[in-house]
Amino acid sequence: MFNEILLLSLSLNATPDTPVDTTTYKKVDLGEVVVTDYKQNRRNLTTTAMSRVDSRLLQDQQVVSIKELSAVVPNFFMPDYGSRANTPVYIRGIGAKSKGSAVGFYVDGVPHYESSAFDIDLSDIAAIDVLRGPQGTLYGRNAIAGIINVYTHNPLEYQNTRVKVGYGKYNDVTAQMSNYTKLNPHFGFSVAGSYHHNDGMFYNAYLKDKADDIDEGEGRIGLYWKPTDRWYLRLNSTLSYSDQGGYPYAPYNVERNRLEDINYNRYSLFRRLISSTGFNARYTNDRISFNSQSCFQYIKSHQAIDQDFTIEDKSFVENNYHERMYSQEFTLKSNNDSRYQWITGLFGMTMQVDQFIQNNAFSAGTATPTDNVNPKSSLAFYHQSSYNIWRGLSATAGVRFDYEHSKSDYHREKLNLGTGASSPMLDFHSTANFRQFTPKFTLQYLTTHRFLYYASITRGYKPGGFNESAKEANERSYDPEYSWNYEVGARTVFLNGRLTAEFDIFYIDWRDMQATYTILGQGNLITNAAHANSKGAELAVAYRPLKGLLFNLNYGYTYATYLDYKKSEKQDYTGNRLPMVPSHTLAANGSYTLEPAGCLDRVTISAGMTGLGRIYWADDNVVSQNFYATVNAKVSLTKGIVTWDFWGKNLTDTRYMAYGFKSSKGNYAQKGKPLTFGTSVSVNF
Repeated sequence: MFNEILLLSLSLNATPDTPVDTTTYKKVDLGEVVVTDYKQNRRNLTTTAMSRVDSRLLQDQQVVSIKELSAVVPNFFMPDYGSRANTPVYIRGIGAKSKGSAVGFYVDGVPHYESSAFDIDLSDIAAIDVLRGPQGTLYGRNAIAGIINVYTHNPLEYQNTRVKVGYGKYNDVTAQMSNYTKLNPHFGFSVAGSYHHNDGMFYNAYLKDKADDIDEGEGRIGLYWKPTDRWYLRLNSTLSYSDQGGYPYAPYNVERNRLEDINYNRYSLFRRLISSTGFNARYTNDRISFNSQSCFQYIKSHQAIDQDFTIEDKSFVENNYHERMYSQEFTLKSNNDSRYQWITGLFGMTMQVDQFIQNNAFSAGTATPTDNVNPKSSLAFYHQSSYNIWRGLSATAGVRFDYEHSKSDYHREKLNLGTGASSPMLDFHSTANFRQFTPKFTLQYLTTHRFLYYASITRGYKPGGFNESAKEANERSYDPEYSWNYEVGARTVFLNGRLTAEFDIFYIDWRDMQATYTILGQGNLITNAAHANSKGAELAVAYRPLKGLLFNLNYGYTYATYLDYKKSEKQDYTGNRLPMVPSHTLAANGSYTLEPAGCLDRVTISAGMTGLGRIYWADDNVVSQNFYATVNAKVSLTKGIVTWDFWGKNLTDTRYMAYGFKSSKGNYAQKGKPLTFGTSVSVNF
């Protein structure tokens, strides 16, 4: 019955090539579904709302970044922020605008805790899984909203060499190369590289130049070794660099309901270098499975932003960020067909963050340089047990204990740019300790007709921390936030597996929510709102009426409000809708593949529509984006080893706001990407 429900969830979707992370499966030749995730037991029926985006959908819909999964996954929103300096992610209305993501992000098991590392190149990705709802029992501190797992190909299961070049509107140039080689049944390696350039889509009227040009490149290597049938070793390393103009923000005129021109006097940019390395060792026998995941990540970035977004030199901020993160996780689990299944683990992490921020007021001849050293360390233990009570009825209970120690050495000065004289403004040296238990309870029933019904209660938690910049001593830190997630759902399969449908409803009680607001000259600051909630529903349908023809429909509804948030005597947001949370997400996609097709070996035609809205951009709910929809399409022609693609995005040239915010000086927003199109040629050896 366990195999049947896995087939129910995945029968209409391709799977990654023996990936080794959460909720991943492999369909082998005999039709058997083998669990390969080290946080999932063979008979563990623990249910979570999950959406899989496989390599076919990524290619057919020309999805090149995580941001483009917005609405493709129900109740998933990743706004097209001004640059890659920060990548807010919201799932079911839960998220974080600034530092400290509420969503866990993993690439081949390597955690990415800094949200500026989320926006990665998706070329040659095997699959992406999005787990919706708190995953704190197994994942801890950064999973109060959910988890994103990205998997690359495994050369022991997938062998291919590909070269691809492409060109599109706005001088969009792409070049990609990848090789996956299996030297023998026990050893394989992979190497991949990519380059991307775009002249920019948005024009700065004052500078008479594009505001959002970008150059970026990435390289990946992987070594895969199976010395015996019981041992599996993997080493993956990625190096990426991006250099982009950013922040094509323009003032929003509330009275005229109009977004003005981009018009500020200093070019703004963001440069980012990321190095990520992970080593995975796994041992499996007929009774237990042991997994070790070691990770190191280095991030170095430089941000320069005209933060007043005017032609005056009121505020130009430079931000240098360095991060070094080490983590180690050990997981031990049962690996048999017993009615009782268990999984237990130990996780440790240390992170060193060094940050320098300087706000320059050139017209006033002053600056405020700020140094902030913020080391963190955490330790966690977790356990989860599942028991098959009777036939298809099973229950799961889990708990995690997290401990985190954080420190901040903060020094802020006032500098005279003319004389070089400086005077101290704010100094503090603080430490904070956070402890939390995050339990989980799930009950599910699988019928003989392969219908699954489930109910779950899950605790979410995110630790507090220190703000990057503060004007007053009381702004220097913020408290932890907590949530309880209540969920019921069903998964069904019809027409011999050709039609699947999943539906769930949820309610999230969110306490001490970490709310973000923007102050001119300081940037984003975090404070705690007393109480908020989010409730909604999700629907996912996949239908394959004919061979080569596939339809997908995904819909999400979220209603998220502040139940109690009085920021000041004059600012009471109680009853307002939470910002950055679309009320509706909708995606309808279809693809048809014909092979052979006349003189061609294969022709694939794909089209999709995504819709989002209504979205409020700030706590006061003054500015919002109504529901809007964009249409994408792609045609792929294959002959032998050559494939020629033609693609278009936002074919109706829909005009919308992709992102908005309110600062102490007014409302600002960024336009959505206009109509774009292009072509590419790839050769597969």
